[in-house]
Amino acid sequence: MIYQLDPDYPGFPDPKEAEPNGLIAVGGDLSPLRLIHAYANGIFPWYNSGDPILWWSLDPRMVLFPDEFRLSKSLRRVVKSNKFEVRIDTQFELTMRSCAQVDRTAQGQDDTWITEEMVQAYVKLHELGFAHSFETYFRGELVGGLYGVSLGPFFFGESMFHTMTDASKVAFVRLVDFCRKHHFRLIDAQQETPHLASFGARSIPRSQFLNHLSDITPTNTLRGKWTSLG
Repeated sequence: MIYQLDPDYPGFPDPKEAEPNGLIAVGGDLSPLRLIHAYANGIFPWYNSGDPILWWSLDPRMVLFPDEFRLSKSLRRVVKSNKFEVRIDTQFELTMRSCAQVDRTAQGQDDTWITEEMVQAYVKLHELGFAHSFETYFRGELVGGLYGVSLGPFFFGESMFHTMTDASKVAFVRLVDFCRKHHFRLIDAQQETPHLASFGARSIPRSQFLNHLSDITPTNTLRGKWTSLG
């Protein structure tokens, strides 16, 4: 079932009621409060420029448990070479805008979902301490990275980019190291891709994913003010 969100109310319907393709709701806004409630319930925004905001909760969900991370010998050599420098949260907005410029025609996408509206919304989340970037530099120049949302022991990955071979992979390795060090339970990768599967990510049922999030879900009492679209 698809719901129309109340623009003045940050809650979401039960993600288990999503359509088979994962679409659960339309509308609302990208305020920090709504975004935090969304991620805490396993929901994320994904839509094209000019379209209404669409909210998704996929089943199954691709995740990486940090202890299951697989590092290839070739990438291990790149990391150990110290060819790249990785920094955290020094150029969040530039990292996000660089992700928006990635050519996704090979994935059947004509445009990026990282609109100006999305950039401004996640920059606010970053300023509040909920969104973070892992950035790869070569000789002082930003050449790769990723960004996502962090809530409790969970990191919700959103997008990555690279302008040099292995640059985004090195940023991902640093993310996994960070998550291991700080006892994160999982990294959400949203949709299944061979690239992430090569790192050890795997698909799990949405019900299992939501069970993992149950400790941080603050929105069980914020369900009920929306209109069903059928």
